[in-house]
Amino acid sequence: MGYASMDQSGAGMISRQYCRAFIFADPNNSTQRVVFVTAEIGMISQRVRLAVMQQLKNRYGDLYGPDNVVLSGTHTHSGPGGYFQYTIYMISSRGFIKPSFNAIVNGILESIATAHENMVKGRVFINKGLVENTQINRSPLSYLNNPESERLRYTSNTDKEMVLLKMVADNGQEIGMLSWFAIHPVSMNNTNLHTSSDNIGYAAYLFEEEKNKGYLTGKGPYVAGFASSNLGDVSPNIQGPHCINTGDSCENLNNYCPIGGTKMCIAKGPGKDMLESTQIIGRNIYLKAKELYSTAFEEINGPIHSAHQWVDMSNITVQLNATHTGKTCKPALGYSFAAGTMDGPGMFNFTQGMIEGNSFWDAVRDAVLTRPSKETEECHKPKPILIPTGELSKPYPWHPNIIDIQIITVGSLAILALPGEFSYVLSFFIYLYICKEFESHGKTEMNVVLSGLCNIYTHYIATYEEYQIQRYEGASTLFGPHTLSAYIQLYRGLAKAIAEGTARDLPNLPEPPILNVTDLTFLPIIRDAKPLDRNYGDVLQDVQPKYRMGEVAEVRFVGANPRNSATNMTNFTFLTVEKYDNTSNHWKVMYNDASWDTRFTWQKDIWGRSTSIVQWHISNNTEPGTYRIQYFGHSKELLRPIRSFSGSSLQFEVSG
Repeated sequence: MGYASMDQSGAGMISRQYCRAFIFADPNNSTQRVVFVTAEIGMISQRVRLAVMQQLKNRYGDLYGPDNVVLSGTHTHSGPGGYFQYTIYMISSRGFIKPSFNAIVNGILESIATAHENMVKGRVFINKGLVENTQINRSPLSYLNNPESERLRYTSNTDKEMVLLKMVADNGQEIGMLSWFAIHPVSMNNTNLHTSSDNIGYAAYLFEEEKNKGYLTGKGPYVAGFASSNLGDVSPNIQGPHCINTGDSCENLNNYCPIGGTKMCIAKGPGKDMLESTQIIGRNIYLKAKELYSTAFEEINGPIHSAHQWVDMSNITVQLNATHTGKTCKPALGYSFAAGTMDGPGMFNFTQGMIEGNSFWDAVRDAVLTRPSKETEECHKPKPILIPTGELSKPYPWHPNIIDIQIITVGSLAILALPGEFSYVLSFFIYLYICKEFESHGKTEMNVVLSGLCNIYTHYIATYEEYQIQRYEGASTLFGPHTLSAYIQLYRGLAKAIAEGTARDLPNLPEPPILNVTDLTFLPIIRDAKPLDRNYGDVLQDVQPKYRMGEVAEVRFVGANPRNSATNMTNFTFLTVEKYDNTSNHWKVMYNDASWDTRFTWQKDIWGRSTSIVQWHISNNTEPGTYRIQYFGHSKELLRPIRSFSGSSLQFEVSG
């Protein structure tokens, strides 16, 4: 989920995707608490948030709810889709995929429950620093359309600052780390078919591996969260956009190549391939986090507060100046939305920077969807509307109007839960206004953090000036050119309510409904099949007897659809790499499918028969010895219950 490509259908796993929860409570009043969750998925959907809130209420009563729980997605573009209730998001993921939805909801609930059950008294420290050589602005021409007086505030056209929290128990035990940094997790490009937490997930993997020595990946007590920030116009593909057929730069308004058009204009990362780029960028982020963590000495103290509102973003009147007002619009996507970006080009002949429609595509839109109303067209100018989502309701509403906004504070730390992807300049505006709002109420030393992709996904948010250029980010600003002004107004209201202690008095719209979309799926699991002379888990192609470090051990098994396992096991792994212990005469699990040294690939033929391929990339620090690879799965045959199975390779030797 992320590239919105119908061709990107999952076929395996590079890394597990984890959810990490952090709970902060007042030691003198344990009911006064806030929760921050960062989940390694594309974004949080409103359907997921509503379901999580419902389950939290069932389990904990009024202790946790929409007011004090923030859910944030890291924005990896290599995660599962199918967990939304609005039509536009269901198109590329082929409907509502219940196993994906349930796994995400249950994972979030489990992470909150784990944090809840392991709370201890402790201290929180904050640190900040710049991450270099890791990101570029992918829409520099939009950035340059901002007033020069505004751009002179900055030394870069991207936000390089990382904000980091270090958590230590009163007994001195290190508990966890939570950081924010602006980076798009798109080092893995749209040709990748394996689930991955991408660059930001690799940073978390490295940090937790360092702190949880002796534990399997994902099993240790220490938790390191790398959350998304104001990443709207930021790319990790630091070599920039080039025409892949000629090698020439395509850093222009339209990201257009003379031969091949926009499809040929693709940005690349620093590595020889997308996996190496993922690891280089992720390691950069990890190393800065490690440095900031070791020098985090400024302690966060003070009360805990939260403020939350449900608002109709399609109908906000904003005061632009002393004499003029503006208004937000019904949601709509512009032509350049379909063009994609240099990180993932779109389709057909759409380009970025389109400020005029096309008679052919207008006719297609009018015939297949609907023609936008005059009011909506006028409201969104200069955006030419390709999809008037706010005026489409079949089979379900295409976009939400009712969204939630939120701020939580932990002492002098204020976390703004932003419902989308905010550009650098826009986020700095919000940052300044929120700081001023707190200062006007005597809170002069607030650390304001912008946390992106929280609670609901509303695409991008660009400044008024960036909106005029109508590159991808402007075309994807759902609620029109005055969206920034609306968010400044709304979040200032939340900050004021926290400062004055009136958060409970904030006006609220009714909570949006949970839509009955569970039957709308175009990716059902029909049945598994196997060769007549084979059983599930049988080895089709075994390992070699010997390997050296740096080589890849591979084994192929008779497999089954991996989605069967999503609904039947928790804390499940598709594979293990095991080493024989000569002392105990037992096999010891050394790696699981969460390790970045392993790969799991699923293939299915036209007869419905699956092959599961397990690879172990043997690193240079591997212990020599005797190993084997095991595979685990669940089969679902016609008229039979789901059954678990496993398979094992022959043992093999690894040497230096």
